[in-house]
Amino acid sequence: MSHRHDRTLAVRALARVEGEGAMHVRVRGGSVEDVRLEIYEPPRFFEAFLRGRRHTEPPDITARICGICPVAYQMSACLAIETACGIEVTAPIADLRRLLYCGEWIESHALHIYLLHAPDFLGYTSALALAEDRRDLVERGLALKKAGNAIMELVGGRAIHPVNVRVGGFYRAPAKPEMAALAEKLRIALDQALDTVRWAAGFEFPDFQHDHEMLALVTPGQYAIDRGTVATTGGLTFAPAEFEDHVIEEHVPHSTALHARLAGRGRYLTGPAARYTLSRQWLSPVARQAADEAGLGAECRNPYRSILVRAVEVVYAVDEALRLIEQYEPPAPCHVDVPPRAATGHGATEAPRGVLFHRYAIDAEGLITSARIVPPTSQNQASIEDDLRRFVAGRLDLDDEQLTRQCEQAIRNYDPCISCATHFLDLTVDRLS
Repeated sequence: MSHRHDRTLAVRALARVEGEGAMHVRVRGGSVEDVRLEIYEPPRFFEAFLRGRRHTEPPDITARICGICPVAYQMSACLAIETACGIEVTAPIADLRRLLYCGEWIESHALHIYLLHAPDFLGYTSALALAEDRRDLVERGLALKKAGNAIMELVGGRAIHPVNVRVGGFYRAPAKPEMAALAEKLRIALDQALDTVRWAAGFEFPDFQHDHEMLALVTPGQYAIDRGTVATTGGLTFAPAEFEDHVIEEHVPHSTALHARLAGRGRYLTGPAARYTLSRQWLSPVARQAADEAGLGAECRNPYRSILVRAVEVVYAVDEALRLIEQYEPPAPCHVDVPPRAATGHGATEAPRGVLFHRYAIDAEGLITSARIVPPTSQNQASIEDDLRRFVAGRLDLDDEQLTRQCEQAIRNYDPCISCATHFLDLTVDRLS
């Protein structure tokens, strides 16, 4: 049929993703000629308006970049500022930060799995449509998300844009009885997380593999969340301070987000599949057993199975949170002083969607002179487009409606946070009189 040889697929507003984006696919002569993940959300210039602010302000300012993963921005910002100032927090403060980050992993992954991604596998147009038939599934997802929010509320002060985080630590440390009450909720959540893995393992996954180099933080002996060394499946290893030597960002005409590539190597992928592939051996025993029973092997190169990896990471985050609560002693004091000095600092942590890099230069008075933020979604755009190109090429026999629907699902595999991605490195305003 001729329409399968020359046609254009256009989705002006992608559904069930965070932020505003579109998809454009053009097929000519039976070959895929052009694929674009078009990000048209206005750029937000966070790097530009961080300049001139105090070195203590980035955790509160950058948390506003995303309502789903504010802790990731706070933790990367804190690490970068503290590194610049030559300060390292105490182990109890670091553990409390890791607990807070576990809360974000739980709530963010649960949101994606149940409300954004699972409807694709189950044949529903939305989580609302799913709830009409399987209210129990949606309620389980919301209960898991609520457990993650409970951690963020107790440790961070509130679930959205936490207010208890500061450079050097926290304004307040929870009391042990508060932690004990939280642990009761998490023990229930662990069973729900294990049920989630078993449930997702029953989905039908398209036969599709990618060959991207994968990049994630690695912390030997521990599944990386709040810090680590950058590593890739191609054998590349470097410190966060060397991130800009290896990761090149470039503007593309169809996106308000910069595209990233590894210098001399090309596109790459960050996120849950990369973390799992590089650090599977450091999952907790209960999470590793869940992965084995779900059929996840030593690596995950099928983007559709990323929903399984996210489910396993929920198990890990709940289990890790329980471990941290069990050994918890309130840090005293709950923050260390971070006096300014003229220096540049770098910080990288594992946001739910992948490595999030921050770099700040500050002067002797503690004013920020430059800032750079590289979110995971912008790093993944080139790989998403490449996957779409190959995915479409293998399914040209589908009609436009089926192919469009499956392409949208392919994008949702990566849980793109489009609002996070819309950053430009600089802002210049020419005022003409």
